[in-house]
Amino acid sequence: YGVTPLEVMASMAGVDFVRAIFDGRLPAPPIMQTIEPFDSTAEPGVVVFHSIPGFRHYNPIGSVHGGYAATLLDSAMGLAVHTALPAGTGYTTLEFKVSFIKGMTRDTGPVRTEGRTLSVGRRAATAEARITDSKGRLLAHATTTCLVFELPATSPVGS
Repeated sequence: YGVTPLEVMASMAGVDFVRAIFDGRLPAPPIMQTIEPFDSTAEPGVVVFHSIPGFRHYNPIGSVHGGYAATLLDSAMGLAVHTALPAGTGYTTLEFKVSFIKGMTRDTGPVRTEGRTLSVGRRAATAEARITDSKGRLLAHATTTCLVFELPATSPVGS
């Protein structure tokens, strides 16, 4: 786990950057230690990954904390946006809305999270994501708006 240097990220098309994280050529961001995704795929505008909710994700009332689902959904939506961006372009989440449909426990088993872009422009992007269980039942869904921006040019130290 780690953070890829900005100049490396800026040099790659978004879909290539996300694929490089998924296949281990670039480090996964530290937040992924929390959700431990597997079977991850990225296409322009779409990402899919799987995760298994566990006891370590529990809240005080004995079920998986909503932050686990929110992390899955926010990650899928942001990465879907990233896959649609050209080299030299970045994004950040401006807002997102989550709807929790069905609770999760450690007995839920593997969940599938899919993020898809809805619109990607020069300044803003929107996306949606869904979490489903192994039977295809909807557990949670979300929408987001992201700010899209040009990444700052980097230059060698001392120039």
